[in-house]
Amino acid sequence: MSRTSRLSAAVLALLSCVAFAAPAAAGGDSGGEKGAPPEFVVLNDVDPTIRYDIRYFGRHNFVGDRIDGYRQPQCVLTRAAATALRNAQRTLLRQGYTLKVYDCYRPQRAVDHFVRWAQDLDDERMKAEFYPNVDKSRLFADGYIAEKSGHSRGSTVDLTLVELPVRPQRPYHPGEPLVPCFAPVEERFPDNGVDMGTGYDCFDPLSHTDNPAITGAARHHRDLLRGTLADVGFRNLPEEWWHFTLNDEPFPDTYFDFPVSRGALN
Repeated sequence: MSRTSRLSAAVLALLSCVAFAAPAAAGGDSGGEKGAPPEFVVLNDVDPTIRYDIRYFGRHNFVGDRIDGYRQPQCVLTRAAATALRNAQRTLLRQGYTLKVYDCYRPQRAVDHFVRWAQDLDDERMKAEFYPNVDKSRLFADGYIAEKSGHSRGSTVDLTLVELPVRPQRPYHPGEPLVPCFAPVEERFPDNGVDMGTGYDCFDPLSHTDNPAITGAARHHRDLLRGTLADVGFRNLPEEWWHFTLNDEPFPDTYFDFPVSRGALN
């Protein structure tokens, strides 16, 4: 079978399984909260082929708990950002890859949760994986944690590439032994994304997109992700290879706090 035929088969397989890949609901929304403006959508409604691994809905993140405001494992974005991702996905599918999102819109209450966690210097449950070389007392000074996040404006997304056909990914088991996020790809947590040189949310200079120590396949993947997203109107945060913001974001000065759930959308 030719490479083109293999890619076509992989894309068809991806499309055929999106009903199972779409994030499942978990829990309900409490009444009385202000919902999202009409400009916000669920990414799965705009492009159901993009994969999900919403880390802050679960416990495989630098805090080690589900984060406040994540009521469903959904990717919520402004329609402008979601449409741009759909355009990038169409390009990547033709090259044998799919996008996978880790985080999208992030409510202010989630950012506040990060701040409280960073101030509790005794809680280092996830240090061995996510910030092994950083003293927790330095997280604010070094810029890893801040009191405001561009994610709360609704047009910033954390994501990676996954090669087609998509390999299954085992779940994270709380309490399992942790491996540094910058360990060789075959040693760290078996994310089914391509090798990017570090894992997601790795608090380390190796996560800087243009770090010269990142070479070979990881360098190619970082450049492919950044270049493809730049072509559809996103800019990368130089300190995080996974972090992209829409250049023409609809709400450049507004930080929202509605929960991450389908029910919060109008």
